[in-house]
Amino acid sequence: MSGNSAEPTAVVDVVLVKAGRTKIRYPAELLHDDGTRIAVRAPWAGDVTRDFGFVRFERGDVFTEFYWRDRWYAVKEVRAADGTLKGWYCDITRPATLTGRELVVEDLDLDLWRSAGGTDVRRLDEDEFAESGLAERDPRAAAAATAALDALEALAREGAGFEALLS
Repeated sequence: MSGNSAEPTAVVDVVLVKAGRTKIRYPAELLHDDGTRIAVRAPWAGDVTRDFGFVRFERGDVFTEFYWRDRWYAVKEVRAADGTLKGWYCDITRPATLTGRELVVEDLDLDLWRSAGGTDVRRLDEDEFAESGLAERDPRAAAAATAALDALEALAREGAGFEALLS
């Protein structure tokens, strides 16, 4: 589907599940699905500005989100309303599933941030991950989650490796 197409835009509902409950649900434009990787675009789904100290997510921000059916993470490119790249917010998740118009992703608490210039790469929420009890309940999933975080951090610090992941 091209940007000039008269076809209606495909919309999916992104459903982020955490600890067995829906944390957030929002509509997103389906950009691409090659059977392994799914790309969607959506405005910031929060009701209010979220200031993390190193980045602010606010009204007008646009997220281009990449999900994989065979990887334990999702990568979200974050741009300001004027198109300026803020960076990438990465969620460590179980592999995504797309059923009908519902894209479901289970958040496993670990996150990674990479600033637009790549000078700020930081692991987030490792305390929440430890407190979640996943390592005791599902050691295989916990090991996959930590391996995914390590792999994403390595790509983020390489620079071009991170952008290559999304091209």
